[in-house]
Amino acid sequence: MLTPTYYLLHVTDPQQSAGFYTELFGRSPVETSSTFVLFVLEGGMKVGLWSKATVEPATGGAPGALEIGIALKTPEDVDAFHQSWLARGLPVFQQPTDMDFGRSMMVVDPDGHRIRIFAVTA
Repeated sequence: MLTPTYYLLHVTDPQQSAGFYTELFGRSPVETSSTFVLFVLEGGMKVGLWSKATVEPATGGAPGALEIGIALKTPEDVDAFHQSWLARGLPVFQQPTDMDFGRSMMVVDPDGHRIRIFAVTA
């Protein structure tokens, strides 16, 4: 069974949004860069704020976007998930790709909501 571990919001200005979410959550982010901010909430749920200008694949100008992120243990697990998904005849929005944070792929639900399957690398 897969369990969502991240919610990724595509935002115009991660730093400005971080101020809002710092107030909302009553806690500071655990990671901050010019394009990404990460909060870890009680219970381990993570909320990431990712710059619309740098999110991959691009949002295509959607006014707002949300991703459900599912973390796997290794990059090889991402590839195995990809193969099992294809074997069931299900569509893939983004093939497994090495990104600056690790290995990632993406599927979408029937309404176009993104579900990122990934493994963080050191």
